[in-house]
Amino acid sequence: MEQFDENTPLFAISVAAELAMMHPQTLRDYDRIGLVVPGRTGGQTRRYTMRNVAQLREVARLSSEGVSLEGIRRILELENQNTELSQRVRDLEQALANEMMHRPGNRVFAAGDQGVESLTRGQRPSKHTQIVLWRAK
Repeated sequence: MEQFDENTPLFAISVAAELAMMHPQTLRDYDRIGLVVPGRTGGQTRRYTMRNVAQLREVARLSSEGVSLEGIRRILELENQNTELSQRVRDLEQALANEMMHRPGNRVFAAGDQGVESLTRGQRPSKHTQIVLWRAK
């Protein structure tokens, strides 16, 4: 059975417009300028997610408060970046918890300018300037 979440593209433009209380042409315009960009099917039909609909509602709210479309675009960009970074932190926390549980007392990972590097038993980090997390035995 397929799992659905806020990022699952479900809604055709007419349904998304109704949920966002906007005209479908407004959604097309926002897509064209990159404000709220839906996914596309194989036939290039727009498919909106619940997250897209929430963003459209946020656009309407901010617009009614006098924020320019460029300001709204920047706000949405920062919110999306924040969401992605928060998810990355949760993923890293989960990976760390799994490693610490399955490999107590060993090096878990090293972090440097090239990102996070998982370490196997006896492996040293590839650079001397990295941070290494150890778990006490």
